[in-house]
Amino acid sequence: MNTPSALIPTPAAIVVGASSGIGAAVARRLAREGYAVALVARRAELLNQIADEIKSNGGRAHVYPHDATQFANVPTLFPTILRDLGRLDVIVYAAGVMPAVDLSEFNFEKDKAMMDANVLGAMAWLGPAAMAFERMGRGSIVGISSVAGDRGRILNPAYNASKAALSTYLEALRNRLTRRGVHVLTVKPGFVDTDMLQGAKRAFWVISPEQAAADIFRAVKSRKPTIYTPARWGVVMMIVQHIPSFIFRRMSF
Repeated sequence: MNTPSALIPTPAAIVVGASSGIGAAVARRLAREGYAVALVARRAELLNQIADEIKSNGGRAHVYPHDATQFANVPTLFPTILRDLGRLDVIVYAAGVMPAVDLSEFNFEKDKAMMDANVLGAMAWLGPAAMAFERMGRGSIVGISSVAGDRGRILNPAYNASKAALSTYLEALRNRLTRRGVHVLTVKPGFVDTDMLQGAKRAFWVISPEQAAADIFRAVKSRKPTIYTPARWGVVMMIVQHIPSFIFRRMSF
């Protein structure tokens, strides 16, 4: 673990959706790199386990049980976390849901759940962070989007739409904040070995959450605007984005 010296303050990060998957892996990676980490997610028991692990390795972790769809709580919780951490350098929004949706299913409750967790929760958390970072003239905002947001595929329309909306929101934040010295990273994973993969109809090029976290940390350090993880998805999606609609709509993925 990189340990800050007495002359260099400990960097701090908030990870929303830190109880499992990419969020948990990113939180562990940040802690190993010397960050004090605020762990935010619904499942308090899992958060406490991750916090204990981080602390046992000499790191700093704070636990904040919170459902990302409880938007009204964010204006109180966000400044509380800032006070506890003493500063903020990175915020990662990794919360999200992808319930299984059948090809013949049109379920508004599932669609709404995806939009609430994948988009509105991100806005609720990243908006206050953007304001704070803009005032400071520094900081990194990281949003976990998906390759699913690059085209409107047939398998899960609302999930595709939620990730497309998140990617566009992050791009707009980047265009607004870059001139203020703030870094905004859009992460587009392919298939990652997480609970969410259980809802996938087919999977290939599956990577571990730890590999995704390593890619994300490198991208934060180098201030990249967008990454695909693994990187080969960037080539694939460039091709997919240029498939004409009359052909794309006949495809089954």
